[in-house]
Amino acid sequence: MKITDKKKAILDTALTLFVEQGFHATSTAAIARGAGVATGTLFHHFPSKEALMEYLFLNIKQEFADAIKSSMNPDDGLKANARNLWFSALEWAANNPVKQHFFQLYSLSPTIATELREQAMNSILGFITDLIKQGQAKAMIADYPIKLMQDNCHGQFLAATRYFSDNPDYWHIDSHKQASFKLFWHAIAS
Repeated sequence: MKITDKKKAILDTALTLFVEQGFHATSTAAIARGAGVATGTLFHHFPSKEALMEYLFLNIKQEFADAIKSSMNPDDGLKANARNLWFSALEWAANNPVKQHFFQLYSLSPTIATELREQAMNSILGFITDLIKQGQAKAMIADYPIKLMQDNCHGQFLAATRYFSDNPDYWHIDSHKQASFKLFWHAIAS
């Protein structure tokens, strides 16, 4: 489905305002005004602010998944693919700080529906779940419940992105990048 210029303006404005002001402080009127559209136009595309936040979350999550999935190579081993995904994910976060900040805010928000979180993890990021299951079958990754493993991986990623966003110079220091992966791997390895 093609995104119209008005819809794109609404999404871009909403992303910026949600990050700058927070979800609750950002009104649909402010989003429409910032996007240069009528409030009715916003509601034509999104029936509510919650629907707009959900669409934005899933859309950015898909963009993220598409970007990192390309780093996987079927000829590489499990740990090499995990490393490739890890560094690709951190690079995406560094290159998309506003979108990453939105993830930080929204994915930890108590208002996000469990079904939406599960859709992101199981559909959009299903290839990561497949990698975890492969690792568990090979006894390389701890054999804990998949949902727990997904949440643990997500938490490790959010912690690393917070560390690098708070200390941007460390991203250029290889020992810090390698340490972030080692911490991640030790958290999931069997």
